[in-house]
Amino acid sequence: MSENNLLSKNSAPHSEVEHIKQRTNYLRGSLEETLLDTITGSIPEDDNRLMKFHGSYMQDDRDLRNERQKQKLEPAYQFMLRVRAAGGIVTADQWLMMDRVAQKYANGTIRLTTRQSFQLHGVLKWNMKKTIQEVNASLLSTLAACGDVNRNVMCNPNPYLSDVHGEVYEWACRISNHLDPQTRAYHEIWLDGEKILDSQDVEQEPIYGKVYLPRKFKIGIAVPPSNDVDVFSQDLGFIAIVEDGKLKGFNVSVGGGMGMTHGDTLTYPQVAQVIGFVTPDQVVDLAEKTVTIQRDYGDRSVRKHARFKYTIDDRGIEWFVEELTARLGWKLEAARPYQFDDNGDRYGWVKGSNGKWHFTLFVQNGRIKDEEGNQLLTGLREIAKVHGGDFRLTANQNLIIGNVSAQKKKKIEDLIKEYGLTDGLHYSALRRSSMACVSLPTCGMAMAEAERYLPELMGKIEPMLEDAGLSEKEITIRMTGCPNGCARPMLAELAFIGKAPGKYNMYLGGGHAGNRLNKLYKENIGEAEILQSLQPIITQYAKERWDGEHFGDFVIRAGYVKEVRSGQDFHA
Repeated sequence: MSENNLLSKNSAPHSEVEHIKQRTNYLRGSLEETLLDTITGSIPEDDNRLMKFHGSYMQDDRDLRNERQKQKLEPAYQFMLRVRAAGGIVTADQWLMMDRVAQKYANGTIRLTTRQSFQLHGVLKWNMKKTIQEVNASLLSTLAACGDVNRNVMCNPNPYLSDVHGEVYEWACRISNHLDPQTRAYHEIWLDGEKILDSQDVEQEPIYGKVYLPRKFKIGIAVPPSNDVDVFSQDLGFIAIVEDGKLKGFNVSVGGGMGMTHGDTLTYPQVAQVIGFVTPDQVVDLAEKTVTIQRDYGDRSVRKHARFKYTIDDRGIEWFVEELTARLGWKLEAARPYQFDDNGDRYGWVKGSNGKWHFTLFVQNGRIKDEEGNQLLTGLREIAKVHGGDFRLTANQNLIIGNVSAQKKKKIEDLIKEYGLTDGLHYSALRRSSMACVSLPTCGMAMAEAERYLPELMGKIEPMLEDAGLSEKEITIRMTGCPNGCARPMLAELAFIGKAPGKYNMYLGGGHAGNRLNKLYKENIGEAEILQSLQPIITQYAKERWDGEHFGDFVIRAGYVKEVRSGQDFHA
């Protein structure tokens, strides 16, 4: 499809971001020149928009804003750098690389994201190129970790089904590779590749086109009974169908997405709809055609309305299936039966079907750092030095030390004990089921704390659960500093979304298996009212819950909130 035809699908005036993308010469812009400017630690807004495609966001330390302003200094500008790893699997050498660059160029910590990626925080502008070069030298990449393209493809890291997981992981990698941007700009700017003087008339992006997608696009693959990747939150989801221990194919779900804007009822989170079944050899073709539909029909005028969920909701799921079938040239089969039981991780040691061992560590909010009694960063570094297997980032911000041989298991067990690493089983089930976004002090969109505050809040909720005899009852709890939904809070049984400093909207009723949205219960409340509101609910849940009834199901049955099966009912 020509660029003119692509752009004419949406006849309304395009947003400024669309014009920025068109001017960038396939993601080049003036980034190379900007990075050479040592007078300021910041970059112009056009280049900041462009930088996202290369895997980074410019941020500043908001804890220091006022003090630096008093000193008449510019904000403490720094960059968050995101490193992609399809399916969340990296080698021991790649782990050591991340540890090394975190200490050399970042703030000395590693963040495991909810999309099975790495994040480095605190990278200065003049260290960006060196950092990206070291990442790429280890065969990882930051390209397309952010921006209006397909993001990191998620994949269930379940070690109980090692053979099936291996197949599913390979398909995740194939989808990811196929949907990578093809522009050489990344190699030119960061890796000193040969420059193309004028690429405007050269076919650079057969899938994305010159202006790429209207917004980000997310793909995840789940292997029932675990929905750890929250497949219904994805723009495009694949649900593995396993029969007699063999991977037969995937059910396909479309139109999920978490982000919204406070006070704007035209924006809402959405859960994906299952539209059919495909065989494994069809998934790459289906992924490409789905992306091109969003490329051609997504809203390029209003970015808040540009996600794939709105494209489908505006036109209808029948329209999408018809358009997809026309582009594929074949029809999907009917969806096959499946069942999700939960979306959490299983902690501790487990032996996979390949005879190798896997140890799942609890990593609170995904932050890898050393603390008193838990030298997580150092311990994992020492493990990586002797580990012959892999590391697997989970969608719940935890980490699996994977494919440990029987010969290495005792040595790794000793290191786990020496450095105070833990499977988290001594924590409450609530804490083990928690997630938070980074939020303050670095995220520019944060309205309230999340990563730094959720552990403290849980410390005040846990005594209520213990008094009610519920300390081992899994309740999915998530917190974000804003409504963009990075920790997928709208699917949690109990969620807090930042509204202002110290204030949160409180949501109840998400599905324990990640298959239902929650609903606003109380708005703009602080800690005291949060605890006051939760106490009677927890007490009633302890006394009146049915056998095996999850917290999210109970609060609906008890009438605290209404059930929400579609995002179009989220604000009703």
